[in-house]
Amino acid sequence: MRCLFLAALLLWQTGARPASVVEPVPQYFRYQRSVVPAGSGLNCAVIDAAMFEHAATSLKDIRLYPQTVGARDVPYAVTLSEPEQPDTQPAGVLNLGMRNGAIAFDLAMPDRPYTTVALDLAGRDFIATATVTGVSSPGATGTRLGQFTLFDLASQHLSRSTTLPLEESSFPYLHIEMKVSSAPRSAPVRYTPQIVLGARVPPSREAQTVYALAAETSAVVQRGRQTVAVFSLPQRVPVERVTFVLPPGFSSNFSRNVTVTDHAVGTSPSSGETIDGSIMRVQMTQAGREIRQQSLSVPATLGSNLQSAAEVEVTVDNGDDRPLPIKSVRLEMRERRLCFDAASTVALTLFYGDAALPAPQYDFARTLSLDGMIQVARVGAEQQNPVYISRPDTRAATERHPELVWIVFLVVICVLAIIALRSTRHIPR
Repeated sequence: MRCLFLAALLLWQTGARPASVVEPVPQYFRYQRSVVPAGSGLNCAVIDAAMFEHAATSLKDIRLYPQTVGARDVPYAVTLSEPEQPDTQPAGVLNLGMRNGAIAFDLAMPDRPYTTVALDLAGRDFIATATVTGVSSPGATGTRLGQFTLFDLASQHLSRSTTLPLEESSFPYLHIEMKVSSAPRSAPVRYTPQIVLGARVPPSREAQTVYALAAETSAVVQRGRQTVAVFSLPQRVPVERVTFVLPPGFSSNFSRNVTVTDHAVGTSPSSGETIDGSIMRVQMTQAGREIRQQSLSVPATLGSNLQSAAEVEVTVDNGDDRPLPIKSVRLEMRERRLCFDAASTVALTLFYGDAALPAPQYDFARTLSLDGMIQVARVGAEQQNPVYISRPDTRAATERHPELVWIVFLVVICVLAIIALRSTRHIPR
């Protein structure tokens, strides 16, 4: 009996020991790439989709080594392309009214540079000409920033655009005078200042997100009234946008609804998610005004590709219109870069593919500043590590087989129960 208790206690203590620290060892990485810095100092290299597929979750097993035997790994940081400015912000509408037959108002702009202003306009089937002036205060003389055409052509099965594309500006106020008329072939409407409901200011173009290719296909097929592209997306490859590539010679106007669906491989399509969006192009002259607008991308952050391979289907609904001559469809991810401080232009080796490694903790990642000059390092093609061997499993037996602890305890309990039962039979009555 005492032996059984001692065995159970030993197994329990063995299983409770803290796990040993897993250290990076070059031969335990399955994949490697060469990295050639462009010069000494801060270098950054773009991370491609293949690395996400073969590295561990969140790229935690990436290590960068000099090509010197016994050298320590080089500290690095992984950066994610994102706007350096806040998200879209509102612009206050002031002094809204009529002036010389035009709807006039001022916008109180955010205290930062901007390149576009999205007006929230009521109504449909209209064409408007907006003259924009940058001013230091309402009523002051300012700098003319341009004249822009806004429109809603819903009755013509085209799109709507109420965005002012400006050169980068930082005026605290914008004065806008807007002449609005009904679109051709639509019922005449008299538009009043109440058409202006508000305004929003996205981040400037200079602060927009940069995207990299995750997957692309030109195998676009017709399925009834729909144009369909299907992707088999490897595990862990992120996707945040879908972009359509059209032939350079195609210049027709269009507006199409887009649906993006995805689900993990081996599961029902209904178990995934659905994302809706639209693409459009309007290049025309109506009512003496030139309209030039185009949007060929749909924001689409997919979730089923996080830890498993996924099937992704992109569908364009053509309705009764002729299918678009789509050349290819691209799945894109926000650009990730591997940044490090290079001592010279001597090539380094990038290793990954050891899922047992924890994420590194470098001071470099906490103190990295991207404000200065950044050099672009060149990354070679992915290769199998020629000296790769599987990492030995150094865990205790109870960590590899946790059921052993419970088996021993169950055996002890059963033996105790048998002993107790036998003991009751010999109790004097």
